[in-house]
Order: sequence, then structure tokens, then C-alpha cells
Amino acid sequence: MKVVAFNGSPNNNGNTYTALKMVAQELEKENIEVQIIHVGDKAVRGCIACRKCAKEQNERCAITSDPVNDWIQEMKNADGIILGSPVHYSAVAGTMKSFLDRAFFVASANGNIFRHKVGACVVAVRRSGGLPAFNQLNNFINYSEMLMPTSNYWNVVYGTAPGEAEKDEEGKQIMRVLGKNMAWLMKLVEFGKGNIPAPPRENKVFTNFIR
Repeated sequence: MKVVAFNGSPNNNGNTYTALKMVAQELEKENIEVQIIHVGDKAVRGCIACRKCAKEQNERCAITSDPVNDWIQEMKNADGIILGSPVHYSAVAGTMKSFLDRAFFVASANGNIFRHKVGACVVAVRRSGGLPAFNQLNNFINYSEMLMPTSNYWNVVYGTAPGEAEKDEEGKQIMRVLGKNMAWLMKLVEFGKGNIPAPPRENKVFTNFIR
């Protein structure tokens, strides 16, 4: 099994990366491969609402000037997905948000291709704003009918300078427990394939309140 993790920080080896590595170490102990992709230092533009991905049904965003389409396929082919971001003004980093808006819209518009994958989110923060950013990431997981493992607290680690998250003992435990629970849930899902039928996917119902 494989997990693909996304580092939304502009810093390659900052505390977001440290948090992802903490989770990855537990997954790798269970023989689950982990690939970490650095998103935060790329030039990724936001969704332009052209809806070509829905019209073409090719699992691709119409914008081809960045690696988002490659990342979408990495997510499709993985068994699990981890979204990691630093906190910018109590929210997800801008580049990460642009990537997620496009990737998850493409997935939704092309048959909900992330459905029933195991997905988790982690956040690194200096002081406050961690929970709003964490909840923002979770919205993508929830909307996509993904399966979310939990930890023994919210998935937030604290640190300013790169590597300071290693001094956050509670944060380290949170990431460790998350990794163990994610590995366990992925194994349950794998075991269930072919043994327990998944519920059929329903086509999305859209209700507009302005007539």
C-alpha cells in the first residue's frame, strides 16, 4: 500500500515537513510506502471555474502550467492521502489552497475518484490559528467521502524555526498516534475489499436556494 503526502509549506524542511515525517515513520513501520510531495514552493494558480475538467471527463485540470495534474494522478493511485500545511493568517497556505481547490474539484467532477481512500490532515503553527487551518483541510477530506483516521487530539504541532516541532512532545505523540491509526484503517479497508461490498456511489444532488 502507498500513501502520498503533500507539504504545503514554502519551506522544504520546515515544521510541516517534520509533522509529515512523524506520521510517515509510523506508516513505514507497517510496510506502507510514503511519498512526500513539496507543493508550497511551486507556482500554482487557483481554479478559474472553467469546468473543462467536468466537460472533458479526463481527470485533468485545464491549467497545465504546473504539476497539479501529475499530483492528481498520484492521489488517485495511492491508498491514502495526507494533506499538510503551515498556518497563514489562521488559514491554509495559499499555494496549498490553490492546489487543493483544483485537485478536489477535478476528482469530484470525474466520478469522485478519491472516494473511500484514507485521508488525514496535519498542520504546523507558531502560536495560534492551527484549528481553523486544520478544519479547512478536513473539509476537502469530508466532501470527498474519504475515510479519516483520528489521533488523541487535533493534528497540530507547534514550532517556529525548522525542526522546533521535534520539541513539542504532545504534538509528536499526536502525529505518532495518527500514523498508527491511519495504518490500521488502511489495512481494514484493504481487508474489506472483495469481502464487504462498498455502498454504491450516489450522484450528487445540488439544491439552489435562489429561484
